[in-house]
Amino acid sequence: MLTVRCARCKRKLFRYEKVGEGRLLRCHKARITRVFEGQFLDTGLSCPCGARIGSDEGNWIGMIPGRVVTTGTRSS
Repeated sequence: MLTVRCARCKRKLFRYEKVGEGRLLRCHKARITRVFEGQFLDTGLSCPCGARIGSDEGNWIGMIPGRVVTTGTRSS
């Protein structure tokens, strides 16, 4: 499980079940297990501080590189 935080203000946005190695380029909505402070809008995902984190692509959220910091472990 990964905890996804805003890179600007370090707030916890959501917890995500990452499968496989590599960077977090897209987050499948079905794998988001808990939402802390992330705001899911029609256009995408944003932080309460105003930073835009990603864009809504249907079944997943396309993450903007450099806008999030992750902590936790990835399952293989």
